[in-house]
Amino acid sequence: MTFSLVARCAETGMFGLAIASSSPAVAARCAYARAGVGAVASQNVTDPTLGPFALDLMQGGMSAAEAISGVRDQGRFIEYRQVLAVDKHGNTAIHSGPNSLGIWTQAQGPDVASGGNLLANETIPQAVVDGFLSSTGHIGDRLIAAMRAGLSAGGEAGPVHSAGMLIVDKVAWPVADLRCDWTEDCPIENIAAAWDIYKPQLEAYVQRALDPREAPSYGVPGDE
Repeated sequence: MTFSLVARCAETGMFGLAIASSSPAVAARCAYARAGVGAVASQNVTDPTLGPFALDLMQGGMSAAEAISGVRDQGRFIEYRQVLAVDKHGNTAIHSGPNSLGIWTQAQGPDVASGGNLLANETIPQAVVDGFLSSTGHIGDRLIAAMRAGLSAGGEAGPVHSAGMLIVDKVAWPVADLRCDWTEDCPIENIAAAWDIYKPQLEAYVQRALDPREAPSYGVPGDE
């Protein structure tokens, strides 16, 4: 009931993740990223502890493959889980348990990995990877392009109702964490619309946190 990608921007070192599902609020349970460390998607009958655990392993010096191996060794009911990781060097790894739901598959490329379950067909993750690799610009733009490519290839077997996009950079908090927790329309397009609005303001929000004195105006009534 979910398809996703984890990715690294080789130029900036940013990490990002985008995910969509027929379930509500998918990003709240499945999306994890840490600046300077990597990104992890934990999905399919998800265990929300696996994302932070994999990030901890990578922060401790493990590669994505080693972290996923650790998840397999220590995760509970791992045969039901699907976990994707990208590390600070752009290496990727995926675990897809044999009890993943419906049509499930996965794909990897330089700096990007995609996986899904209850898919309309087996081409979706590769379409997502290809969509990311063939796109340019900000990692947020590339994440949106990749998810649109997956949707165009067929997406899930049923309607998609929620989506999210998470981006981390040099600070301890996500520089973008956009979510559509439920809609009867296309949640990926809802996220894309939010990104179009948020992208031009992203750096200003970071600067306001680091030093409001050097930040641009807030653009609210009474602001000078």
